[in-house]
Amino acid sequence: MTVPRRPATMADVAARAQVALSTVSRALNGRPGVSPAQAERIRAVARELHYAVSPAASGLVTGRSGAVGVLLPHIDQWFHSTALAGLEDALRGSGLDVLLYRAESAADRAAFFQSLPFRRRVDALVVIAVSLTAEESSALSGHGVPVVAVSSRIPGAPFVGIDDGAGAAGAVRHLTNLGHRRIAVIRSTNATGSFGSASTSRFAGFRQAMEERKLPVPPEYVVSAPWGMEGGSEAMAALLSSADIPTAVFTESDEVAIGALRTLRRSNLVAGRDISVMGFDNHSMADLMDLSTVAQPVREQGRIGGQMALEAMETGSVEQPETVLPTRLIVRGTTAAPGAE
Repeated sequence: MTVPRRPATMADVAARAQVALSTVSRALNGRPGVSPAQAERIRAVARELHYAVSPAASGLVTGRSGAVGVLLPHIDQWFHSTALAGLEDALRGSGLDVLLYRAESAADRAAFFQSLPFRRRVDALVVIAVSLTAEESSALSGHGVPVVAVSSRIPGAPFVGIDDGAGAAGAVRHLTNLGHRRIAVIRSTNATGSFGSASTSRFAGFRQAMEERKLPVPPEYVVSAPWGMEGGSEAMAALLSSADIPTAVFTESDEVAIGALRTLRRSNLVAGRDISVMGFDNHSMADLMDLSTVAQPVREQGRIGGQMALEAMETGSVEQPETVLPTRLIVRGTTAAPGAE
């Protein structure tokens, strides 16, 4: 019977390289105190022995866990998965693991902030598109773990995102420049507050643009619905039942807009001819739906958030703690002048 060979240990590497155990630890973990030539020789021995650094053992020496935590409300929705891909782009090659904490329901969220499971498990925490209360923001501080905010701000934390209000205002100005005067808005809500700050800022941008043109916003032109296609479908149905149907609708996300387009199609109405529809995000389905929208660089936000986390872990701070990326208006077939054929 063949006896399996035991895995090589750091002591084996030290013995083969004829150096102290502490020297091997410094070389393999990239810490100072070892010359480049000696470090490369130790790494060569480690490769020869098929030795892999144990994150747990390394953590005992460095005081680090070797992981970055990510708090997000969803894993399977477009924005969050795209931002997560960008964050992984930044962390790839760093040797760090990613631990996901999903707070999709109110119960999930309450459990997370009650137990704070990231403590002693991660070296940084990245929060993606979760609008936190003051109490929740305070709960994340004081644990020796840097926190980075992507898309939604957290007081005192480095932030990367967009100017949601400016993007929304630009979208509504596009509609008014086409000649629309009766413009409705579909606001987006979520039980766990996942999209609260974006919704608030985009609605403020909508109101700002309407006030600039001195256009009224009747109460029936402001419809709230759950974030997503079903919510958009229901909200558009409500707008179509208005006594004075709007000629254009601004929605706070493309997913909401796609649901609104479905209701129009089922009502034998054509977007861009009967009613203009404007989205926000440039979702991966927006081009297929020929949806006019405001594009935001989602993957880039995740990538910069990952870079911020790495910088905070290495230096204790972030040199540029706020990055606001530009949006751009994309005009497609769902917006046109009122009555356009």
